Amino acid sequence: MVKAAIILAGGKGERLRPYTNDRPKPMVEINGKPILAYQLEQLKKAGITEVVFACSYRREALQKHLSSGNKYGIKAFFSVEETPLGRGGGIKKAMKMLFPGWDNVVITNGDNLWKLDIQGLIKKHVDKKAMATIVVVPLKSPYGIVEFNGADEVLGFKEKPVLPHWVNAGIYCFSKEVEPLLPDEGDHEIETFPKLPTKRFLVFKSTDYWRGVDTVKDLTEAEKEVAEIFNG
Repeated sequence: MVKAAIILAGGKGERLRPYTNDRPKPMVEINGKPILAYQLEQLKKAGITEVVFACSYRREALQKHLSSGNKYGIKAFFSVEETPLGRGGGIKKAMKMLFPGWDNVVITNGDNLWKLDIQGLIKKHVDKKAMATIVVVPLKSPYGIVEFNGADEVLGFKEKPVLPHWVNAGIYCFSKEVEPLLPDEGDHEIETFPKLPTKRFLVFKSTDYWRGVDTVKDLTEAEKEVAEIFNG
């Protein structure tokens, strides 16, 4: 099964200032733990033993915290980008640090909170012999919805309902076949995904916990959720 992961950990997190003044976005703490710590706990449970961190901005804080990775029960490696390569370029560079003979790798954006079935993702990807499998989660409206009838009479409200759409959760499983299709510099969603054959480019639907942490408001809301989701 899949034993390695790549975490994209170079985000500047400009909308999270001042929390990111001295650290990359995945190192921002929620209830005393960096965002990436929650990811590593889930990856380890799924059997991941080696993690390559694609890093650039304030990478010293990341390297100091992780060191060899022993505190999380994994082996940590750092793929350093002297100049930002974009997510696709960062993945391609990080792949060169994976152990010899690897076939598939889990990839995550290091700045999201989630508690998902990573083992299920890996199983589907491997069983279906996919080139790439993307975790998708339901789209939740950021706003309350007003319901009204044909006479423009208000019937009620729904507070931030789940909409009938799915969004990319920033969690993938890639086969080695994807590597040559990745850009040296650029974004994989733009430059690589359109090249993949439909029958081998799959989604893994999840309704488990997932949250993007992009703003200070997100951070505040996440702190309330984490205690229940991860410690409940």
